[in-house]
Amino acid sequence: MAPTHPPSPLTHPASLMPTTLFGRTAALLLIAFALLQGIALAVVWFKVIDPLARRTADNLAGRMVLAAQTWVELPPATRPDFELELSLHHGLELGAVADRLPNRLEGGYFDRLVAESLSQRVRETVELKLGPAPDWAWAELTVGDQLLRVGFLRERYALAAPWEAVAVLLAGALGLMLLALLMVRHMSLRLRDLAKHAQTVGQGRLPERLPETGAEEIRALTHAFNHMADEVQSLLENRTTLLAGISHDLKTPLTRMRLNLAMLEGVDPARVARLEADLEEMARLIADMLAFARALKAEETREIDLASMLHDLADKARQLGEVHWQRPGPCPWRVAEAALRRVVGNLLENALRYGDGLPVTLKLECDAEAARVRVLDRGPGIPPAEREAVFRPFYRLEASRSRDSGGSGLGLAIARQLADAHGWRIRLDDRPGGGLVAELILPRAGGAVSATGT
Repeated sequence: MAPTHPPSPLTHPASLMPTTLFGRTAALLLIAFALLQGIALAVVWFKVIDPLARRTADNLAGRMVLAAQTWVELPPATRPDFELELSLHHGLELGAVADRLPNRLEGGYFDRLVAESLSQRVRETVELKLGPAPDWAWAELTVGDQLLRVGFLRERYALAAPWEAVAVLLAGALGLMLLALLMVRHMSLRLRDLAKHAQTVGQGRLPERLPETGAEEIRALTHAFNHMADEVQSLLENRTTLLAGISHDLKTPLTRMRLNLAMLEGVDPARVARLEADLEEMARLIADMLAFARALKAEETREIDLASMLHDLADKARQLGEVHWQRPGPCPWRVAEAALRRVVGNLLENALRYGDGLPVTLKLECDAEAARVRVLDRGPGIPPAEREAVFRPFYRLEASRSRDSGGSGLGLAIARQLADAHGWRIRLDDRPGGGLVAELILPRAGGAVSATGT
């Protein structure tokens, strides 16, 4: 059965997740990394940073209230010494004031904790104020009948969160994730190479052997693939040899049958003619089988001018019917010339044979991605449900193809076998206005394109 060409499993427009192994693994690792790091940061914040900040703020607020209460109870003569002691050893400034500061301090998280703790201790709302020095925070407390202003150096008391430790944890987790991505990337490239080589084996060609390196499982998989490729190639060679041998050996008895038929006397001439026609059909089938066997053999590529080759094929095809061909500019392309001649020749012969005697059009288009050869006829066409089946050996469409028409049912099968073996693609479609379009797509070396309608 001729192979079908299903959509590549590497793309799935309905899925929001990446479709490649590397993309899926990267997405899952990123999601897991974000969730785990978010949980870790939440635990560090609520279990370490926030409790420590509240405790530090409460201690500072207690020290400020205690300093203000002590200042009020001290004799006026000793208060300057107490204020000096607070400034030198505790980073606090304390003194009586007559007016309150006008500007409220829009501080950070720690400043808000200090203000809350002060308010709880003095049982009234306390706000931190901004003084002349921006690195100081001031609180105004009423103790007894005195309005005292207590300030602290913010850099000395504000809690510095251990962001360095958090950064180290994040860097370590990120490093592990990148290492995992590199490993998955390496694995996905090996699998991609394996898939590419498997496609080559499916086309009947023997790919280069994959290096059996890496982890034990990868080595085992690669070894199994290399062994499978050798076995498939051996089976294909045996099939080719068998087909060629049987077809060749049948020529001798056919020749003897022709000689014996020619020597017969007294036989109805009409019956002899029918026997001769049957022998001719058998000979044609054997020739097609030999051609089919040769089509399975690999061929070296070389650069040719596609326009010149198609011009030559169009001239030869005019022996069977009318062919419209307008030669375009040069189209240099690296292909297996004999295989390409056979494929296009079969498509032209098929179009002329089943085109209801109407002219057949041959076209060539070349661009940076691919060369496209189109054969267009005005015959009955092929139903969409039958367009893959016609590439099977000996398959016939009852309505338009019969043994009386002279076809063996191998033309399109040989064309598909050759196309698959060289990485080409044959596509059948309806021709506007009636008829069939047979399109042969030749991707540039190493490329892959999709078929377009005509």
